[in-house]
Amino acid sequence: MNNYLNLLLLLFLGIAPEVNAQSDSIQTNGLTLPELVDFALQNSPGVQQSELDQQIGERQIKSSLSGWLPQVSANYQLTNNLKLQTQPIGDELITFGQPFASNFNFSATQTLFDRDQFFAYRGAGLVKEELSQSLETNRINTVVIVAKAYYDILLTYEQIRVLDENMVRQEKQYLDAKSRYEAGLVDKTDFQRASISLANLKSDRNRVNASLSAKYAYLKELAGFPQDEELALNYAYESLEQTAHWEEGFDFNLEQRVEYQLAKTQLATTELNTKYAQWAFIPSLNGFYNYNFLFFNRDFSGLYRQSFPTSSVGLTLAIPLFQGGKRVQEVKIARLQQDRAELGLLDFEKQLFTEYERALADYQSSYYEWKTLQSNKELAREVYETIKLQYDEGVKAYVDLIVAETELRTAQLNHYRALFTVLSSKLDLMRALGQINPSSINTSL
Repeated sequence: MNNYLNLLLLLFLGIAPEVNAQSDSIQTNGLTLPELVDFALQNSPGVQQSELDQQIGERQIKSSLSGWLPQVSANYQLTNNLKLQTQPIGDELITFGQPFASNFNFSATQTLFDRDQFFAYRGAGLVKEELSQSLETNRINTVVIVAKAYYDILLTYEQIRVLDENMVRQEKQYLDAKSRYEAGLVDKTDFQRASISLANLKSDRNRVNASLSAKYAYLKELAGFPQDEELALNYAYESLEQTAHWEEGFDFNLEQRVEYQLAKTQLATTELNTKYAQWAFIPSLNGFYNYNFLFFNRDFSGLYRQSFPTSSVGLTLAIPLFQGGKRVQEVKIARLQQDRAELGLLDFEKQLFTEYERALADYQSSYYEWKTLQSNKELAREVYETIKLQYDEGVKAYVDLIVAETELRTAQLNHYRALFTVLSSKLDLMRALGQINPSSINTSL
């Protein structure tokens, strides 16, 4: 009767035993993995910061390119010449100016050629591409870390299911051992062992269940989900098993990795920096136009009665002749930095290939282990059921039943742990192959 009440309590708490856990879901109306990842791509702090960085970069590009447009300014000046300037001319001293003077100046300049502006024009496309690739890289990383945190919580739930199933079974064994001991059929050793096993199971379940709050907090942090709101998850075990399978036919291609595209863009930027250093030998050319209203008078009241305007238009050509060899050294520095970036790109290609080989090996070994442990779980269940029957008939000792129970529980936990290891390693493999597309989550995961 106590066993039946315990089972009802577990069912009431929503912790059903894992007799057929494969067809159950944690929540029926929670977020699926694609929905959660889609939420994270819109609300993750890391992604939002990258989006702001992209907007900042685009504004900086527009700010740099504004130098190609005419630069117009206006200046106003009012002067009270307390002491007028006196200059000797011949044998006479001549006083220049008026006590009160003012001018209102309009000026416009137009850059015709300047290496800074030319560099901004040539580099605008590279900067935009780098910002876009950086954002895409962060989005891909968000997909991976959110999915892994999601799988970690699902693994914890499956562990709780296994422990609940074992607690129900162990509770029954505890009651049976207690009844046999009270009836004088066995000594108290079986009863004590059953009590110890049940206490250990309760401790394990409490430890695993206590970790859920921290894992949910971590998932909320990654996804940008409000910490004070409840996050419910939804999954079906069959879909997870299907997701664990990897369809062959994807070849490793560096160009599919956004990180590699970003590295190539950064290399192109160093090449442009070399050209920028070389452009230091080229003169800069600017056009200008000025219009100046001059006002002066002996009395302040009559200062603005008449204006004496002046205007000018022309070109300014600045020719850098000699700077002590500075420009030559800057060109050599830029070329060395470009050579270093090229070596870095070659090394990065090797790193990406190594990452792919490691991810492929991890997935294949994890998948093989999962399939092996799946068979072990079924065998452990058969062994337990056989020994349980033999124990009930008095053929096997209770210690054999405890060993079989422990082996079954270990096989079940190892099986689920292996499944979620496969899912995590598959994410790493997909990232290594460049197969994660944040724009179409349902087809990527």
